[in-house]
Amino acid sequence: MAKSKSAYFCQSCGYESPKWMGQCPSCKQWNSFVEEVVNPGSSRAPEWRSSLSPSTTKKRSNKASVIQEIVYSQEQRVVTPDEEFNRVLGGGIVPGSLVLIGGEPGIGKSTLMLQLALSIPQLRTLYISGEESEQQIKMRAERLGERASAECYILTETAMENIFKQVEQIEPNLVVIDSIQTLHASQIESAPGSVSQVRECTAELLRFAKETNTPVMIVGHITKEGAIAGPKVLEHMVDTVLQFEGDRNYVYRILRAVKNRFGSSSELGIYEMQGAGLREVSNPSEIMISQREEAVSGVAVAAMLEGVRPLLIEVQALVSTSAYGTPQRSSTGFDTKRLNMLLAVLEKRFGFRLSAQDVFLNIAGGLRVEDPAIDLAVIASIISSQQDIPLPSNFTFAGEVGLSGEIRAVSRIEQRIQEADKLGFKQIFISKYNTKGLDVKRYQVVVRPMATLEDLFRALFA
Repeated sequence: MAKSKSAYFCQSCGYESPKWMGQCPSCKQWNSFVEEVVNPGSSRAPEWRSSLSPSTTKKRSNKASVIQEIVYSQEQRVVTPDEEFNRVLGGGIVPGSLVLIGGEPGIGKSTLMLQLALSIPQLRTLYISGEESEQQIKMRAERLGERASAECYILTETAMENIFKQVEQIEPNLVVIDSIQTLHASQIESAPGSVSQVRECTAELLRFAKETNTPVMIVGHITKEGAIAGPKVLEHMVDTVLQFEGDRNYVYRILRAVKNRFGSSSELGIYEMQGAGLREVSNPSEIMISQREEAVSGVAVAAMLEGVRPLLIEVQALVSTSAYGTPQRSSTGFDTKRLNMLLAVLEKRFGFRLSAQDVFLNIAGGLRVEDPAIDLAVIASIISSQQDIPLPSNFTFAGEVGLSGEIRAVSRIEQRIQEADKLGFKQIFISKYNTKGLDVKRYQVVVRPMATLEDLFRALFA
């Protein structure tokens, strides 16, 4: 029997070192090395993989092919009843793909995966849980109210050998793992959740998915910094990385594609958490815009894009006299550095005295926005709050602001205008440089092109 030895692994990136180090030379993280037992024979394929029947696996040719001779065929995706999930994946589940879903504890990852497993009657699904008992899963399924498919199997197991024995017997069309940090392989002597265990178990699931053409969904924990727990190589191994996020104090959840080899990596799905599970939000613009009976200053509506999906969101600003020596600059859902830049433009170019005032900015609905097209709405809400002049609730804005005060063009302006037109807005303020080739007559909403912020102030505040 080979003598086992120990090595030190970085818990952030998986870097291996024969001795303990204070800082990882790969990812530069401090105090991230943990000692783990390394079995010299762990790199060999486990014996239980040979138990899979030949009908379950398929061999692929390793012969090199000229790229012109490769025949490409569109992958046949499995379309689920969840339209939001289909959109984020790029049109549906790709056979043989490995999908990793990460999120904070209690955000609804297990609920989302169980809803998915119960809602696809045409697939034989194996739901593997290492965190809950069968009775807990059954109770959750009854609360969801989903009509359970007869082809949905539940397995509470953490040993990879036992899992693949059940896979051989059931031969599922979809496998859901909840979660990868609870699984362990016998050929690795480390504890479950360690770098070696997570990497080896994911590698075995990846080989199974590719050899059997079976899609596998993996739920992963995240660290306190928000990154998926385990080595960084975990995200490189899988085909798709989804981030399930949201504030537990709000009812809305956001499913975001961080990496997707079969579609766009900037798509977004929005859900509403209810007592009966997660409900799809097909028109998020209506929930992002609050219905107010009276006009309030400091509120503007921005036409933004999340991936290829247009959204209308509410930007709220509050400008007040500073009670302390240093004015406060606070933003929720918006980059604070960009807010400081926009405030400097207002003060330097247009003479607004904001250096002695507190400025608070909030993106309603709990969204985190990175689209520069909301600059115009941020500027309008700040000036509206400072001058205490309410903006009409049926006005919306889409434009990027430059350092000289010019309003720059943004991408996909037609989609933004169509979304504003569909929701009944009266006017939309855009950049003058976005009007080239734009047919404004086919929209009911009035398109107002602006060249500089001075034109915007003259149109809004006279």
